[in-house]
Amino acid sequence: MRRKIPSTAALIAFESAARHQSFTKAAQELSLTQGAICRQIAGLEAFLNIELFRRSRRGVLLTEAGQSYARRVAGQLDAVERDTLAVMGQQGAMSIELAVVPTFGTQWLLPRLKDFQRLHPQITVNLTNRTRPFLFADTEFDAAVHVGDGEWSGTQAHLLMGENPMPVCSPALLGGQTALSVEQITDLPLLQQTTRPYAWRQWFNGQGLSTARDMAGPRYELFSMLAQAAMHEMGVALIPPFLIRRELDEGRLVIAFDKPLPDNGRAYYLIVPERKVESAALAAFRDWLVSEAAQYRDQ
Repeated sequence: MRRKIPSTAALIAFESAARHQSFTKAAQELSLTQGAICRQIAGLEAFLNIELFRRSRRGVLLTEAGQSYARRVAGQLDAVERDTLAVMGQQGAMSIELAVVPTFGTQWLLPRLKDFQRLHPQITVNLTNRTRPFLFADTEFDAAVHVGDGEWSGTQAHLLMGENPMPVCSPALLGGQTALSVEQITDLPLLQQTTRPYAWRQWFNGQGLSTARDMAGPRYELFSMLAQAAMHEMGVALIPPFLIRRELDEGRLVIAFDKPLPDNGRAYYLIVPERKVESAALAAFRDWLVSEAAQYRDQ
């Protein structure tokens, strides 16, 4: 069945006219005559059987339907342009589209990627933030760095490192001490992570203590947000030390109590869909990343 899609030329003319609220300015932008713009939009309105603009002696205005359609068309044209530029930019080079949990990507992976690029200059690794599992078949991703139990249907999971978060805070909250007791931590604001609502409860249980406040406190989605809040003396946060190595080394954050969250089965994995395991570029990246993670764990 033939797709119900108007011509690209008509959509481009409509998007420009909608953005400028003017056929004349659209014609100037696209190096066409005003008559050509009018014909393209008239043809589009006939195709849709909807009036997109109201014409008057003072110019044109989008109808309500035109406004809604213009927003959607602009988004789709932007996406097509991005995809086109991406393909043009490859110029025969190999690329990997990697979904990655944000803080791991910025704090641990990106500082090491230059070494992979040095070893494999022909391979480009593109990173996109994803915090939740997804279906590879519905995306353009070749692989993902995911935190969880490694169970992901139709994929191979390669262990990178355990999560093992520990209580951290600004040194100002220590009050001159080198560390805090578990009881002292219960008296401080507990910074919560949205995707790990029971983390503090599990940590306190692991220390043989329970508190009614273990789920109270401001919530943040990312470890990077927790780290910023902790550095600004807003409370204590449970964060994997490897994600805040620089902040710990520089003394902007300190470990408040040297006991990690008991093993809850959560770890960072490189997830590769089975249909991609034969990719030479992906195999090179997999081997390098697994080796880098193993070296880091052995430090």
